[in-house]
Amino acid sequence: MKQTFRWFGDSDPVTLSYIKQAGATGVVTALHHTPNGEIWTVKDIMKVKSTITSASLEWSFIESIPIHENIKLRTGDYLKRIENYKQSLINVVECGVKNVCYNFMPVLDWTRTHLHWELDNGGTALRFDKVDMAVFECHIMKREGVENSYSKEILKKAHTRFASMASIEKKRLEDSILKGLPGTVDDLTIPVFKNMIAQYDDLSHQDLKSNLSYFLNEIIPLAEELGIKMAIHPDDPPMDIMGLPRIIKSESDLDDLVGFIDSPSNGITFCTGSLGANPDNDLPKMIRKFKDNIHFLHLRNVRREADGSFYEDNHLEGSSNMYEVVKAVKDIEKERGIELTMRPDHGHQMLNDLDTQSTYSGYTAIGRLKGLAELRGLEMGISKSLDL
Repeated sequence: MKQTFRWFGDSDPVTLSYIKQAGATGVVTALHHTPNGEIWTVKDIMKVKSTITSASLEWSFIESIPIHENIKLRTGDYLKRIENYKQSLINVVECGVKNVCYNFMPVLDWTRTHLHWELDNGGTALRFDKVDMAVFECHIMKREGVENSYSKEILKKAHTRFASMASIEKKRLEDSILKGLPGTVDDLTIPVFKNMIAQYDDLSHQDLKSNLSYFLNEIIPLAEELGIKMAIHPDDPPMDIMGLPRIIKSESDLDDLVGFIDSPSNGITFCTGSLGANPDNDLPKMIRKFKDNIHFLHLRNVRREADGSFYEDNHLEGSSNMYEVVKAVKDIEKERGIELTMRPDHGHQMLNDLDTQSTYSGYTAIGRLKGLAELRGLEMGISKSLDL
């Protein structure tokens, strides 16, 4: 596997030097200053690429060229936004970058209720707590129709928990959910967020899938002509939240995706954390099934809980069997004669990183360094034992 690190640009406290010291050979990044739906210019792309190559690293994957909400809704100026997207693809190829990760999640990117959930060892992890999510929707956001989204047991627990929460805890929960990552959305307020999700009130899962299919049938022929690998990231968490439909969360959803348009450019970012949070997903089986469509790997592990909650565990622990996952990856790499690009994802905040508040949650240096080292060792052990 080609080992890479996510990097958020010059303002990221995890520098390119740190990434190189961690043992990665590539960088996964984007033009985080360019608004969603606008054209990525050759000048801006080359500026980022030059910074990366001057550090003796490769810009391995773009993550992401975000998709404008009007494209997802197929409304307003969506045709212009699609043309902008096409021009961005033309421009990145002109700059020599041909791998693009993207997602089709409505409004928000990945969502967590805790950005610094304390572990038994003193480190912190990202966490999605189903009861806290219900607290946010029912009592902070006050979303209409929320009672249809949760069981009576969860709603009862949410009512009790909210009643005991201090104001600072309520604010922490709100901030955790509405905090935007670079290149996705800005930090949101409750009124703005409610207006944004209201646009999806009449949009079904099938409607959103139809809009994704439309987008891909517009984009993929050009991507194939340009030699670009497009790789969709699964929805995180892999369940409907806040009344928003999630459409890339299971094996059957990926079946639909690859069926929207038959092309080697229409591919998957196989995120073992996002897909692993769904207990119905058999990750090694899915890797082998979609072997020709997987272009990019996000390797992390989550510990699932009975009520649908989960937290980011150590990379080789958690509810997914990472040995079998990496073994399946090595099998398809050998079969296809390639090395897939991977990055460790959502590392713990630990050691000196606990004193650093400026890193993006889940993207600390030491936690991901630990994850990369563990995955590197696991890969070597599998390769040596199987003589790959």
